[in-house]
Amino acid sequence: MAVVEVFKVKHGNMAAASEIIQMISRLTPLADVLAMADLRVKPVTPRTLDVTTAAGRTLAIDAMAASRPTANLALTDGWALAADLTLGAGGYAPIQLLHPPQRIETGQPLPPDTDSVAPFDAIKFSNGNAEALVTINPGEGVLPAGGDSDPAIPLRRSGERLRPIDLATFAAAGLSRVTVREPRIRVLPLRGSTIVIAAARLIAADIEKRGGAAKLDDAGRDLGTILAAESTDAIVVIGGTGSGRNDTSVHTMARDCEVAVHGIAMTPGETAAFGFNGPRPILLLQGRLDAALAVWLLVGRRILDRLASANPDREPAEALPLARKVTSTVGLTELVPVRRGANGAEPLASKYLPLSALARSDGWILVPPESEGYSAGTSVQVRPWP
Repeated sequence: MAVVEVFKVKHGNMAAASEIIQMISRLTPLADVLAMADLRVKPVTPRTLDVTTAAGRTLAIDAMAASRPTANLALTDGWALAADLTLGAGGYAPIQLLHPPQRIETGQPLPPDTDSVAPFDAIKFSNGNAEALVTINPGEGVLPAGGDSDPAIPLRRSGERLRPIDLATFAAAGLSRVTVREPRIRVLPLRGSTIVIAAARLIAADIEKRGGAAKLDDAGRDLGTILAAESTDAIVVIGGTGSGRNDTSVHTMARDCEVAVHGIAMTPGETAAFGFNGPRPILLLQGRLDAALAVWLLVGRRILDRLASANPDREPAEALPLARKVTSTVGLTELVPVRRGANGAEPLASKYLPLSALARSDGWILVPPESEGYSAGTSVQVRPWP
């Protein structure tokens, strides 16, 4: 458990007036914070949702469908026939069929004793006789029984995040409901500043996109009251983690809950805190857009994935050469915004990330704590912003 250092300072001659100053005793390595999240954050209880509302949610059990179709169906319009009757047929050597084939349309069951669908121009009719002009392969133009879904093979597996294509597939296969884990997360901006509110909205939107149910609170609500009454699965608080006059969120959490970490060895975002109210995780973020976003990307998303019991994140990253070197402090994990350019990924800022750098960037790279940075030309993984 982290030690929260708190100092009381008197103001001038006003002996009765004092203020709390939150101090960080040590910076906890990011790897240790993530290991703690993996160990202590537990999956939420599964619930069942209609497939129309399950986009982004994480499956709690495998999605299975009955065998579909139950009979061989035509995949195209054409002539239903037995393929072996056309063996050897060609444009210069047509083969006469004993019986004229039956016309069939897409989606219709194949007639008995047929196993393929020939294109219309593959059969020639003359004087009541039918000739095959090409050899048709068995199964051509046919969706076999069970070809759409096999009850022994899951459509998607537990732990996978559902995409719109998955939901369309489920609906087509006859699945109307799925069992998922949908973490409920409350996002609380402690102050009404435009920066804090912007950060809160961005994080709430990312929670929804990644399968959670976000509740964005009104700015300025009392953290202590929410900690005592809240029934959601996790709380994200923005603001009040530093040593300013009005920064008391870590002190409030220490008074009412457990502060596991105050101060993470990463930049931006050093003053973030992580703790628990019983089993419920609480993440306190700095009241800066860059710092709040960085910690959310590296820690908050990990907490969300643990609550959802989601498989490890496989968000696509683009490999690009670094246009110029990046210098970093050993011991700190650093997030750096970059912009795609003619020479590769151009770093735009470090330590503090100005709003202009965030707006102009195309994504971000990560410098691990054991590195002093990257030289120009190094291949880096550029990850997308929310």
